[in-house]
Amino acid sequence: MRLAELSERSGVSTATIKYYLREGLLQPGRRVSATQAEYGEDHLRRLRLVRALIQIGGVPVAAARDVIAAAEDESLDHHLRLGAATRALPCAERPAGDDPAVETARRSVAGLLERLGWSAGRGPDLRNPAHRRLIDSVAALVRLGYPCDTEQLLPYARLAAQLAVTDLDMVEQQPTPTGQIEAAVALTVLYEPVLLSLRRMAHAEESARRF
Repeated sequence: MRLAELSERSGVSTATIKYYLREGLLQPGRRVSATQAEYGEDHLRRLRLVRALIQIGGVPVAAARDVIAAAEDESLDHHLRLGAATRALPCAERPAGDDPAVETARRSVAGLLERLGWSAGRGPDLRNPAHRRLIDSVAALVRLGYPCDTEQLLPYARLAAQLAVTDLDMVEQQPTPTGQIEAAVALTVLYEPVLLSLRRMAHAEESARRF
């Protein structure tokens, strides 16, 4: 397909597509003349991923470029490519400095991971932004005096484990490794608001039932 058709099918303007091409977010098309290129279904799928990241997920262009690079790094095995792509997504920066609440949170999270038998947070996974963010979030709860030790966190983690099975089942429906990596990134960006919304709706239902 030509650029105009790619724009029509994706819902992304031709000017934006050209910008994504210049920024390395979209692979070049097959050159058919000095001024025209031809694009395929892979371009359409990639364009939808980029649109989901930038326009829906609010991911900065530089971060989106890192996600694409990680997804295309064939020097990594499939598990590591999935992890590298999702870790490249933006995550809240850790507050400067430590305090007793952070140390308490580290102990609670370490105990949680041990109870679950998860490898996250050990060895190379110490660099995982989600692990650091979890510690920071638990530390904030500690400071405010809310219950957040290992026992309180365990039910949430077990539910998260069930969600992970559902997520990876959806990812595996994609027929190619690259498609699976792109799906993992898109689901990370697009399903987190879904989960938050469902949780709040469930709170309203449970509150009405109880009170």
